Amino acid sequence: MSYGDDMSARVRSEERRAAIVTAALEVIAERGYRGASLAAVAERVGLTQQGLLHYFPTKDALLVAVLEERDRWDAVPTRPLRLDLLASLVEYNAMRPGIIQTFSALLGESVTEEHPTRGYFTERYAQVRAGMAEVLRAEYGDRLPNGLTPERTAPLLVAVMDGLQYQWLLDPDAVDMPGAFRDFLTLLGENPG
Repeated sequence: MSYGDDMSARVRSEERRAAIVTAALEVIAERGYRGASLAAVAERVGLTQQGLLHYFPTKDALLVAVLEERDRWDAVPTRPLRLDLLASLVEYNAMRPGIIQTFSALLGESVTEEHPTRGYFTERYAQVRAGMAEVLRAEYGDRLPNGLTPERTAPLLVAVMDGLQYQWLLDPDAVDMPGAFRDFLTLLGENPG
């Protein structure tokens, strides 16, 4: 096999893996993690289940690839985020309900002890809270106008973002997710006194 043939095979393999991950995102969004089967994902990409296992040897391996792909789509810039840019992220999320639904479904399922994504989400939320504390510190210093520290406010900020996503997914016509998030940012900057 020549170098060109080897490179071509690798490219086809990566394209196939990407198609499988996309199909898995769709199936999980439709059926939830527990209802999503490897057979359904395989069928969606025109493979047998055995063929899919060549690329992802277990359902857990595929699930981790799905979450990693979502994180790549949401890659945060290396420079510190600004608080006003978080509102842009919420607006961006409002344009991709399928991805948000998949993430939310997996997050909800991850709270059980045996779920394969529990460790992933635990680590991810620790990182997200730390990142949000940095964003808040850059905006307000060591104390917000309401008197709370960035570390005490960060979990609240994350909770609002995720909670709005759930409400919006359930009733998108009734919940203006970006608008409600901007309102929350206004509340952060208010002095309670």
